[in-house]
Order: sequence, then structure tokens, then C-alpha cells
Amino acid sequence: MLELSINEPEKLRKVSHALSTEIRIRMVQLLSKQSYSVHDLANLIHIPVSTAASNVNVLTEAGLIVTELRPASRGAMKMCTRNFDDIHIALNHLEKREVLQSYEMNMPIGHYVDFFATPTCGMADKKGMVLNEDEPGEFYHPDRVEAQILWTRTGFFEYKFPFQSKNVRKIRSFTFSCELCSEAPNYNDDWPSDITVWVNGVDIGTWTSPGDFGDRPGKLNPTHWYDNTRTQYGSLKTWEVNEKQAMIDYIPCKAVQLADLHLQEKQFITIRIGIKEDAEHKGGMNLFGKAFGDYPQDLKVGIHFYE
Repeated sequence: MLELSINEPEKLRKVSHALSTEIRIRMVQLLSKQSYSVHDLANLIHIPVSTAASNVNVLTEAGLIVTELRPASRGAMKMCTRNFDDIHIALNHLEKREVLQSYEMNMPIGHYVDFFATPTCGMADKKGMVLNEDEPGEFYHPDRVEAQILWTRTGFFEYKFPFQSKNVRKIRSFTFSCELCSEAPNYNDDWPSDITVWVNGVDIGTWTSPGDFGDRPGKLNPTHWYDNTRTQYGSLKTWEVNEKQAMIDYIPCKAVQLADLHLQEKQFITIRIGIKEDAEHKGGMNLFGKAFGDYPQDLKVGIHFYE
């Protein structure tokens, strides 16, 4: 839920402006069902692509939608996803009300506490390969903490995020985001993989990556990494669990609720990212750190709560 207040006039103005036209309201309505490209939105609303693009920019600036570039048959296409289900506006600045607090933590991808990997597998940092490729035992090496890209054809990586909940009265939502894609020998843009995230042992949703992307250099990658044979970048995906459901990129995906995660019963949160043994598409996965791929972030956990 997006929280707005009369005490934040600029933010309130941007959101109000974004929702002030029929075209942008129609876009938000369409994006409540699924993600669409800018071209798709233009076709559905019967407007020029240039008009759709300018309106998408207004919605993005207001924080109402998020966009990402994905591979297309010709270059890349901008995909749009709705960012919030609800908006709450507090118009009385004298009103004493609960303030939604946020806790965030970033975890480098090499700081896993457990794993299972099979060839093709390996890891690299900004200087080059960290360890020998296709030797799963190497993943125990202490140099793994320097990794900025990890890959495996099957298995998982597991992380533990510290979380002190003693001052937390009520958790409103939990989010986890990372950049990732499938894992094929060299790379293959048409290589689907069902990648699942578990929180404290609970499956919160599976995203099917369409491929292992290597058609262009990742925006953050070191120059030595691009040789037309390597994975280059992924998609930035966000898993969210609230009081009603689990979502991937704000699209409902699973009947899991916050209470199922037992977040306030431990001093840490266990996150596992991997491929199920019975997955329909066993296409492996690549995980990207903040110095590789397209997005300058590590694994990120967010918890929104009332004290």
C-alpha cells in the first residue's frame, strides 16, 4: 500500500497528477491484471506508442508503476508492472496516526550459508573467475564472498538475514528482490527456468525466467566479461507477501499470507532461491550482485511494519 500525507505535498502532487487523466487511469486498470509492454498498452488503449511512453513515464515518476527492459525479437522492450494495490492519503496533518516503518537489508550473493550446485556452475567477480568452473565443491571456498555472479544448472542458494522484531508490533508486508535469469551453457535467450523463493521454508512463489540473457553486455559488467559467450544480465524481480497473499512483481501468485512466514518468531529470516526437483522447466539460474548485470543491488529484504 502506498502511504501519502498532506505533509508530503510534492509526493502527493505527483501521484494526484499521475491519476488525473483517463489514459493513465486506464493503464493502471490494465496493469492490475498483468504486466504489459509500452507497445501493448498503446494497442489496448488505441493511442500512439509515443503517447503511451510519455504517460508511462509520468506513472513511473509517481512510483505507481515500475518498468524494466526485457529482450525482444528486435532489441528490447519496456515492460510495465503496477507497484501498489492501494493508496492511503492522510489529509489531516494534526492527526495522530501510526507511522509505517521500513527495515531493509542487502546481502551480497556470495554470503550464502547453504547451497546445492551442479554443472554448469561457477562464480565470478569484477576481476574474473573466482573459482574453477563446473566444480561444485569450490562453492565452499572462502573467496566465494567476493562473487558478483553465481550460476548453477540445478539446486539452490540459501541466505540468512538478521531481523530483530522485539519493537515490531505488526508487520504489514515482506518483500524480497534480486536480479536473476536462467542458466544455459554459454547463453540462450529462449531457455525457460522455474525459479522459486522460499522464506523460512515456505514457498512464496515461482517465477519462470524466459531465458539466459547474453545478447548484449550487462550495464554494470566489467569490460573483460563480454565475449559473446557469457550470461550478461537478468531481470529484477520482487516477491512480496502481505496479509492476504503472495505476489511476484505485484501480481498475485500464491495463497500464502504473512502469518505463514512466522517472521517475528526468530532473530533471522531464511531465504532460499532455487529450482524445485519437480519443476517443469529446469533451466538453472544466475544470480547477480550489485557490480554485475543491469541493476546495482545485491539480494534485498524489506519489511514494512508498525512499532
